[in-house]
Amino acid sequence: MRAASYTRFGPAAEVLEIGDLPDPVPGPGEVLVRLQATGVNPSDVKLRAGARPGAVMAHPRIVPHSDGAGVIEAVGEGVRPSRVGERVWVANGQWQRAMGTAAERIALPEALVAPLPANTGFAEGACLGIPALTAWYALAGDGPIEGQTVLVTGGAGAVGRYACQMAPLLGARVIATVSSEAKARHSGVAEWINYRDGDVPGRVMDLTGGAGVDRIVEVDFAANQPDALAVLKPGGVIAAYASASRMRPELDFYGLMFRDVTLRMLIVYQLSGAARARGMAQITAWMAAGVLGHAAVPMGGLDDIAAAHEAVAGGNKLGTVVLEV
Repeated sequence: MRAASYTRFGPAAEVLEIGDLPDPVPGPGEVLVRLQATGVNPSDVKLRAGARPGAVMAHPRIVPHSDGAGVIEAVGEGVRPSRVGERVWVANGQWQRAMGTAAERIALPEALVAPLPANTGFAEGACLGIPALTAWYALAGDGPIEGQTVLVTGGAGAVGRYACQMAPLLGARVIATVSSEAKARHSGVAEWINYRDGDVPGRVMDLTGGAGVDRIVEVDFAANQPDALAVLKPGGVIAAYASASRMRPELDFYGLMFRDVTLRMLIVYQLSGAARARGMAQITAWMAAGVLGHAAVPMGGLDDIAAAHEAVAGGNKLGTVVLEV
């Protein structure tokens, strides 16, 4: 099969190569997916660059990317043969494995694929794994949020945009922070605050009549911790999935304690099997109902993978960069 891969960390143009690799074979409990599209997430780019603390090459050769979409081509022992021919979206493709979705085929556990509804294209399906599951877990990881008010920081980002859509579907009111009116339109949210204009806490309290918010879906815990403490109701939740401005932030322990705050630091790779199954089923149902929009940014095929990684690293794309396979 044709695949993109790397054998060492480094700049995309220097280490990514395209070539032929052996076709994978599905083992017990696995499916073989003939991929049609692969999604490029910031985590994929950071992993290839060796940017994670203590990063080491876990395998001699790595095919990158966690997310993708395609058609089940074969199944291993214990998987229903009737799944062959099913359109699916893929999550956690390269997590703790050498083989990711930047290839013509991938074999992986059946639990990591979900049906891709007929109304959703493969490019859109390749957007889902990391961003959509992260958004769902940040919102629903602690139980129902019906009737709550949720603040989504970075509402125009890949995770934030899904969170802005999912919160109302789960019965919550959503307020988002963005950096421009154009990004507010991209997020699709009705209530938004331009964080570059200054007083985010004041605007949140104005919008909520002084009540504050029940939950924050947080894109940068270190940068936004003071604002969170100013707007979060007692007993509220900060669901933080990143802290890029400072990877080892100082924790305002007593500020959090005296508001009885729950701090959930989440990563989609570590979802329990049951939680992942619930999330993938809910996302699939929303897609089938036509109530979940996507922001795929097509950037060519596998031969364009280096440019795609550089675009994601540059942070100048509204949506998820997707390559055809």
